[in-house]
Amino acid sequence: MRFFGETKIDFIGKRRIAFIISIIIIAAGIVSLVINKGPKYSIDFTGGVSLELDLTPVNENGKIIEIQEIRDLLASEGIISTEIQEIKGMENRNFILIKTKELSETGEKVGNKIIETIKTAFPDNIDPEKLIRLQEEVGPKIGEELRGKAILAIFWALVGIIIYIWWRFEFTFGLAAVAALFHDVIITVGIFSIAGKEISLQVVAALLTIVGYSLNDTIVVFDRIREDLKIYRRESYSGVINHSINETLSRTVITSLTTFVVVLSLFVFGGSVIHDFAFAILVGVIVGTYSSIFIASPILVEHFSIKQRKKGLRKK
Repeated sequence: MRFFGETKIDFIGKRRIAFIISIIIIAAGIVSLVINKGPKYSIDFTGGVSLELDLTPVNENGKIIEIQEIRDLLASEGIISTEIQEIKGMENRNFILIKTKELSETGEKVGNKIIETIKTAFPDNIDPEKLIRLQEEVGPKIGEELRGKAILAIFWALVGIIIYIWWRFEFTFGLAAVAALFHDVIITVGIFSIAGKEISLQVVAALLTIVGYSLNDTIVVFDRIREDLKIYRRESYSGVINHSINETLSRTVITSLTTFVVVLSLFVFGGSVIHDFAFAILVGVIVGTYSSIFIASPILVEHFSIKQRKKGLRKK
């Protein structure tokens, strides 16, 4: 039983409109990347310090510390390149996350300097045993290596996908699938740039997750296309592929919708630690579903149309 019943939506007929929409979104992302001089990398790739502190008052003289107070305090100590945000955790707890791309200053670790500065300024909020919830430091060289490995991970994943789909279907199917995956990754990175969000290791993991999710959805559609091409030999390629998309539409929408709801819950209630990861997955689910219908499948139509014009075997 289908969620939508039997649909006869002309997806392929709207492919040029879909291509224009994709081009506009991709162009907006590229313009943002150019303006911002590339993606905004987190300390995972540039090197820096990440501190998560518990500044919950420990006596009656303590108070809830505002982010601006900490920002002004650190600025007065010459620590300017910082990102500070409140972490929503347990009730009545004052958790603060501080990130800075600086690693050392006159030989002193910036992380240690931040901790000592806060200890001195807010003694009534300091419990030595609970103060530091997380402390991470990444050197610039390590960050550069991680960035290179992250790019290679995505590249080899795409190469592997081409080989797998080439073996399972044919080479054109592989190219169509990878084109859709490039589309998904580029749009996601562009939206991150437009939103001013950082690319971290978590986001790279999200991008690889998006690749897998989008590929799975695309293969389901491709499987049906391959079957229908054998059954409906006298129909046009666009008609067969349209029919295949409509046959798998219920499965596509239900899978995407359930995934979207789960990830949306993580985005809303999961806290800042996985906020960017969940945001990337949300974008990926939407774009991945869109691309399997409006990017990967129409590329096959264009390929088959050229092929049939050469052989004259089918109607356009």
